[in-house]
Amino acid sequence: MASFTERMAFVLVMALCLSGALAVDRGNFKTCDQSAFCKRQRALKPGESPYRALLETMELTNTRLTLQLINDNNKVRLLLELYRLQGNITRVKINELKPLKPRFEVPDVLVREPPTEPLSLLSQDENGVVLSLGAESQRVIVSARPFRLDIMEGRDVLMSLNSRGLLAFEHLRMRKDTSQADSEAEKKEEVDPANPAETTKDEDDKDEDGMWEETFKSHTDGKPNGPSAISLDFSLPGVEHVYGIPEHAETLRLKTTDNGDPYRLYNLDVFQYELFNPMALYGAVPVMLAHNSQRTTGIFWLNAAETWVDISSNTAGKTVFGKMLDYVQGSSETPQTDVRWISESGIIDVFIMLGPTPKDVFSQYASLTGTQSFPPLSSLAYHQCRWNYNDQEDVKLVDAGFDEHDIPYDFIWLDIEHTDGKRYFTWDPHKFATPKEMLQGIMDKKRKMVAIVDPHIKVDSNYKIHNEIRSRGFYIKNKDGGDYEGWCWPGSAGYPDFTCADMRSWWASMFAYDQYGGSMENLYTWNDMNEPSVFNGPEVTMHKDAMHGAWEHRDVHNLYGFYVQMATAEGLIQRSGGVERPFVLTRAFFAGSQRYGAVWTGDNAAEWDHLKISIPMCLSLGLVGISFCGADVGGFFKSPSSELLVRWYQTGAYQPFFRAHAHLDTPRREPWLFGPENTALIREAVRQRYTLLPYWYLQFYQAHCTGQPVMRPLWVEYPQDPATFAIDDEFLIGTDLLVHPVTEEGARGVTAYLPGKNEVWFDVNTFQKHNGAQNLYIPVTMSSIPVFQRGGSIIPRKLRVRRSSTCMEHDPYTLFVALNPQRTAEGELYIDDGHTFNYEKKEFIHRKLFFANNILSSINLAPDAKFSTQSWIERVIILGASKPSKVTLQTADGQESQLEFEFDSSMSVLTLRKPGMNAGEDWKVMLQ
Repeated sequence: MASFTERMAFVLVMALCLSGALAVDRGNFKTCDQSAFCKRQRALKPGESPYRALLETMELTNTRLTLQLINDNNKVRLLLELYRLQGNITRVKINELKPLKPRFEVPDVLVREPPTEPLSLLSQDENGVVLSLGAESQRVIVSARPFRLDIMEGRDVLMSLNSRGLLAFEHLRMRKDTSQADSEAEKKEEVDPANPAETTKDEDDKDEDGMWEETFKSHTDGKPNGPSAISLDFSLPGVEHVYGIPEHAETLRLKTTDNGDPYRLYNLDVFQYELFNPMALYGAVPVMLAHNSQRTTGIFWLNAAETWVDISSNTAGKTVFGKMLDYVQGSSETPQTDVRWISESGIIDVFIMLGPTPKDVFSQYASLTGTQSFPPLSSLAYHQCRWNYNDQEDVKLVDAGFDEHDIPYDFIWLDIEHTDGKRYFTWDPHKFATPKEMLQGIMDKKRKMVAIVDPHIKVDSNYKIHNEIRSRGFYIKNKDGGDYEGWCWPGSAGYPDFTCADMRSWWASMFAYDQYGGSMENLYTWNDMNEPSVFNGPEVTMHKDAMHGAWEHRDVHNLYGFYVQMATAEGLIQRSGGVERPFVLTRAFFAGSQRYGAVWTGDNAAEWDHLKISIPMCLSLGLVGISFCGADVGGFFKSPSSELLVRWYQTGAYQPFFRAHAHLDTPRREPWLFGPENTALIREAVRQRYTLLPYWYLQFYQAHCTGQPVMRPLWVEYPQDPATFAIDDEFLIGTDLLVHPVTEEGARGVTAYLPGKNEVWFDVNTFQKHNGAQNLYIPVTMSSIPVFQRGGSIIPRKLRVRRSSTCMEHDPYTLFVALNPQRTAEGELYIDDGHTFNYEKKEFIHRKLFFANNILSSINLAPDAKFSTQSWIERVIILGASKPSKVTLQTADGQESQLEFEFDSSMSVLTLRKPGMNAGEDWKVMLQ
C-alpha cells in the first residue's frame, strides 16, 4: 500500500501533468553539478594524462590490435582494443583488464558484429606505433607516454583521442568500510600481479560525495558497485561545426558548453520542455557528426548509461606536441573543436566514422545500427490525434468531419483514455464497447487507427497482463529483489523488463488478434512514457539501482524505450504471420531505434518558437539515422492562434511524420474549427502532402536501402558551401525539394538561401525560376509555403487527392520535370503494394526517369523485380522548357503517337496532357 506521502506526491504530479500553464520545473532534473559522476569527471582539467601505453604488451593479429594501458597514479591496467572495420570505420574499445565483475556492454544495437579489415604495422619505436588503416594513406598513431591516438590521412590529423589527457576510467573496487571478509577479498585482489590496483596512492583512498551513494531531492541512489564512470576526449582539427547527439531542443549546430552544462543524454519525461538548452529529453542517440568543407566525420559512443557531452572550441596545434607537430598543417590559428564524452558506467566502445563525405558517414553508421524501417505508405500521410477522443461516437463524428470538409486523413489516434482504467491492451467497456465495429467503420473508408500501449502496467490482480508478467517474473526488480513499482497513469504500476528477450517475445505475442481483444489489422500502436516515466521516481524516471537481471538500471537506462518499440514492432509483424509492415511510434529512443518505426519530439507547446525548433530537432534526428520524425502539429500544450495552427500545418506537411496532437485540457482543434478561411488553408497544406506521397515514399525506400536521411540539412547536399553549415530554418527533402516554412508570427516575407553555384530552383507554385547561391526574399501571404524544386530533377506526384492514401493507390501520376541546362534531369519512381514485406521478394517497380537531349524516358532499374500497377502517367509538366514543334510518344512495343501539348512562353512551362503510358513500363517522349 502506498504511503500518504506517496499518494500526495502522485496527486501533485498528476496535477502538474494536467496543467498546460506551467513550464518545465528544472529543479526536477539534475545539472552536471548535481550528478556526482559528471561533477567528478568534469573537475578533471586538461593536462598530462596519467595513462601510458605498455607497448611490450601489444599484440597485433590480422584484424585486431590489443595493448594494455596503465594509470601511473593507481597502477590499474586497462585493455585497449583497436579494429579497422569495413567501410572506413575505426573501432576503439577500452575496458578494465581484470574488473572485479563484468562491466556492461551494449547488446542488440549493432545489427551484426562489424566485419573487420586487416591492420598492418608500419613502424614502431619506444615512443609508439604506427598502423595502416588502408585507404588513402590513412593510419593511426599510438603514442605511448602519455597514451594518445591520432588518426591521420596524409599529413592531416583527422581526429585525436586523449590529446587533452581526459581519458578517465573509474575501475570497480571494494568499498573501504565493508566487512572483514570483503577486506580479505580485496587484499587478494591487490596482490594479483596482472592487476596491481591498490598498491600505491589511489583515488580509492578518498571517497568523495556520491561515489557510493547519491541523494537527489528525496531519492537516494545506492551504488553497490561504487564509482564506475568513464570519459574520453576527442579533438577535431579544422572543425568548427558539430551536429547530432539528439534529443535536445536546440539549434542544428551544437553550441560550446564551456560556460554551462554539457549536453545530457538521458531519456527523461520532461514536462513542457524549454528551448535552447542542453537538458536531456525523451531520447538519446550518442552520435555526433563533425563537418567542414573538406570532410565529414562521425563519432558513435556506444554506451546506454547516463552520458554528458562537453564541446569546446580550441585552436589546432595547442594540444599537439612532440613528433605530431610535423604533421600539422597551417598556423596555430586553424580552428578546432574538442569534444569530451562522460558516461556513468559501462565501457568505452567508440566507432570513428571517417567519411569523407556526409553520405559516407550515413552509410557507415547504417552499416553499424541499420537503416530506417520501410514504413507503410499510409503512415506517411496525415494523422489526426488528441488526448483523447471521448468515445466511439466522437471518433465517428471526427472521421465524418474530415469527409464533410474534404480534408484527407489516414490515421485517427486514441490516447490512454480509450483503455479500461489505464489497463493497456483493453478498451473502456462503456466508451469503446465495440471496438471492432469502430475499426471496421474506419476500414470501410480505407483508413486506420493507432491506439496507445504504454510500458507501465497497472498493479491489479484482476488484470491479465499484470498477472502474466508477475507470474513469469518479467518485471524489473528493485534492489531488494522484489518487483519494482512506481506511479504512472494507472496509479501503482510495474515495469516489464524489456531488456529480457523472453519478456519481449511474450509482449510481442500479446498483439495477436486472439490476445488483444478488439484489435484488427488496421489498428497500429503508439508507445509513450517509455523513458521509462515514473512520476514518483528520481527525475520522473526509474531508480538507477533497480535491477534488470544481473544489470542495474543505470547501465541500460537509455535502451529501455528502444527495446519497448522493438518488442511492439515485432508483435505487429507476428500478428500478420510476418506479412505486414508495422507502424509504431515511440517517444523514447536510442541508436538503432530507426529499425522499428517513428519518433516524435514529445510534449511541445503551442508557441512560435516550438514550431521553429521542430525543424532542427528533426534534422538532428535524421543525421543520426532516425528519418521518421515529426512534431505535434499545433503544439501539445496550450492553444494555438489560428495563424500559428495554419503555419504549423504548412510546416508539418513537409516533415516526415505528420500528426496533429493536443492536450486533454486544450479546446478542440480539428482542422475545420477555426473558420472557413483557415479550414481552406489547412486543407490545402494537407492536400499538398498527399500529392507528394509518391516522392515521400521513394525517399523512405531509399533511406531504408542506404541510410541517407529523408529530411536533411542543406550542407549534406552542398558540403563545400559554408553558407549552409548553420542553416536550420529550411531543409531539403531528399535531394530535390527545398522547403523554407513560414515560422514567424505576422510574417510578410521570408529570406531563403538557395544553394548551389550552378543550380537553378523552381518555385513549385508559380514555376518561377531562380539561380542558386543566393539569398532570395520571398513575399508571403497566409497561403504561402515556400517550396522549390531543384533544376535537373524529376518528381512524380499524384494530383487526384482522395480521402485517404489507400484510395489513391491506382490513381495516375503527374511528372514534374525541372530542367537545368547544365545537366541531365533525373528522378525515380518506386511502386509496390504499400504495406507488406513483399518488396523483399522483389515485388516492386523501380524506374529511373531521364530527360536528356530533348528525350524524356523511363528505364527499369530492377529488371529482376516483378510487380504490376494500374497507375498511368496522365500529365508531364516540364519547367524551363523551350517550345517544341511536335511531341512524340514511343511505347515499349515500338509504337509511336503524337501528343498534345501546351506551352506557356511567359514561364517557359511545357505541359503534355494524357500521354497515357503505364507507370511500370518503358517509354520515351521525344520533343522536336
